[in-house]
Amino acid sequence: MLKANEYSMTGKKYLMILTGLLCLPGVASAVTMDEVMAIIKAQQAEIDALKKQLGKTEEKVEQTADAVESVAAGTEGMAKVAQWAEKTHIGGYGEIHYNDKKNGNTDQIDAHRFVLFVEHEFTDDVRFFSEVELEHSLAGEGKEGEVELEQAYIEWDYAENHSASIGQFLIPIGILNETHEPDTFYGVERNAVEKNIIPATWWEAGAMLHGQIAPGLSYNLAVHSGLETPVSGSKAFKIRDGRQKVAEAKAEEFAYTGRLKYTGIPGTEIALTYHHQEDIAQGMGMDDASADLIESHVTWQHGPFGLRALYAMWDIDGDDAEAIGRDEQEGWYVEPSYRISPRWGLFARYSEWDNNAGNSADTEVEQIDFGVNFWLVENVVLKMDWADQRNGDGDALNLGVGWSF
Repeated sequence: MLKANEYSMTGKKYLMILTGLLCLPGVASAVTMDEVMAIIKAQQAEIDALKKQLGKTEEKVEQTADAVESVAAGTEGMAKVAQWAEKTHIGGYGEIHYNDKKNGNTDQIDAHRFVLFVEHEFTDDVRFFSEVELEHSLAGEGKEGEVELEQAYIEWDYAENHSASIGQFLIPIGILNETHEPDTFYGVERNAVEKNIIPATWWEAGAMLHGQIAPGLSYNLAVHSGLETPVSGSKAFKIRDGRQKVAEAKAEEFAYTGRLKYTGIPGTEIALTYHHQEDIAQGMGMDDASADLIESHVTWQHGPFGLRALYAMWDIDGDDAEAIGRDEQEGWYVEPSYRISPRWGLFARYSEWDNNAGNSADTEVEQIDFGVNFWLVENVVLKMDWADQRNGDGDALNLGVGWSF
């Protein structure tokens, strides 16, 4: 295809040839000047038309190039989004309960928990975990619920089979504290021993090392923020009421947690945890109330048969705690279960706990639970159970639905 300047040169050559012909004898007399001008105008018009056509072609070429560049940029952007999505995982869980309470207590239906978590992998060795929870459906002034950040930490694989977690994480203690999705345990409500003694769900901020010592044997070592129990009133030195939830948490004294866990036998987990806090009252008591918690548990699953058993005990120093019998607090439970089919499962649980075990009064609470789980699919479960208490008013028929993804 000829370019515009090539068209112009062709026109000039044509005019020179035409002029030369006019100079030949006999030609000039045969061709008039008007005819020559008409030929020149026709040639010019043709050249102008070709120039216009060429301009449109060049414009289309430029538009095509812009479109190709735009598509390339869009493809690059989509590739970045796809790469981010591939390294980011979103999940969650939730549960809704109905409690038909006895002993004059008010029946309740409650959207107990709605949880979302996000995990992102920066590299093969560095990743981020987070978990945000809404409790009791509504949060705000005068409302029953809370919005809570349960986890937000960076995990770094600093060596083979060894990692470090830095940020806000669940304390490695008990059976339910780290794994509490509703489709993973029996009963509508979480068991009372881990709730009142451990106290699940319990999270703190700090740094933790964890990894594998030998096949089937793992460890956790953590330095983190701790509890701040009240020192007076009905909640004085009550463990569950000491959770600060890393909300401008007082950190005058740190806490330390260590755990060994053995999973070398298929279907079996055996764990022992030791926790120490330098002052469980964070300097608010008459004297330092150093506290030690020992917890041990075993879980066993053999075919359809399952068993969970746990024991936990607090030993709190200081005259303040001893004066009200809360220098010792302990509890234990045993829970056999039987999976009738992939969908149906039965369980029973016997529990004892005492947040005033240091006194001489009969303050120990006993509870018997039994019920059934029905899994619609692997991660969606319907639950029903009956709870019967002695030395407490927690008798209830409970119904629930739970899910995780």
